Amino acid sequence: MLALGLEGSANKLGVGVVREDGTILSNVRHTFVTPPGTGFLPKETAEHHRKYVVQLVQQAIREASIKPDELDCICYTKGPGMGGPLRVCAVVARMLAQMWKKPLVGVNHCVAHIEMGRVVTGASDPVVLYVSGGNTQVISYSQDRYRIFGETIDIAVGNCLDRFARIVMLSNDPSPGFNIEQAAKKGSQFVELPYVVKGMDVSFAGILSNIEDIAKEKLEKEECTVEDLCFSLQETVFAMLVETTERAMAHCGNTEVLAVGGVGCNKRLHEMLSIMAEERGGRAFTTDDRYCIDNGAMIAYTGLLMFRNGHVTPLSEATCTQRFRTDEVLVNWRGSEPKEPAPKQAVWAPQLPES
Repeated sequence: MLALGLEGSANKLGVGVVREDGTILSNVRHTFVTPPGTGFLPKETAEHHRKYVVQLVQQAIREASIKPDELDCICYTKGPGMGGPLRVCAVVARMLAQMWKKPLVGVNHCVAHIEMGRVVTGASDPVVLYVSGGNTQVISYSQDRYRIFGETIDIAVGNCLDRFARIVMLSNDPSPGFNIEQAAKKGSQFVELPYVVKGMDVSFAGILSNIEDIAKEKLEKEECTVEDLCFSLQETVFAMLVETTERAMAHCGNTEVLAVGGVGCNKRLHEMLSIMAEERGGRAFTTDDRYCIDNGAMIAYTGLLMFRNGHVTPLSEATCTQRFRTDEVLVNWRGSEPKEPAPKQAVWAPQLPES
């Protein structure tokens, strides 16, 4: 079976062609990049997607060396994401489905990240740390659903990083997060920031406000550098994420952790997750920017899993939504997968002071 997938929930437009065994035949992408100090607006991002989507579909078909007749279904991102860009891909998917007489499958963007991460890394039943510009969730599979164990209560970690990059005028090419990561490697002074973990949830809005004030005050006085602030921000927010992820692993008895989403490309986050997992007798799984960052292949592959298990989106319901929860999707393609027993290190308990 073959599927074509269209992804355009944010500033990255991707088209991919994938076999049901996970073989990626093509995975092309074009990113809308704005000047330093600015973000991407829905209207402008939608215009970018309209400009490039047809040529990306043609390129994906050409690189996959297939004909449209060979496709079994057309898959597209139903949500969550930005309204304007999502609508562009939904319209194109409906057009292709009617033109090529193929069934449609609307795919949850978050679930697609998870399934792409699983097939690329070989992780069987991991706790998932899903971190991107629009989403921050700690997830584990149970009873035909991806259950959310913790999440941000305000803005996503990727949004926090992107907005800080605008404050210090870092380039958006190839992405603000990547440039923060490179600058953080040169930082030497740790600037203390708020550490906001509330149970299994995290908060980043206050950290962003705090570091903005610090940047205005200390950068002018040359008491620290932009590199120091990038280093401090990364260390703080990643420590928060690793803490909640470890707690979910202990609760679920999992020995595997998988990082997905655009921020999941960050090498420092990989390192911190690996240290945590190894100390628990487990393993961390990560991917590179080909599969972590939004792409069409993840939509095509997840759409095939859904299509093979009876999920088809009628043309009249082939819409999109900005709010589409990860745990709303019936994940009936996984079934009841056996889990290995958790090692002794996986038992988590609070460290109480000696009386």
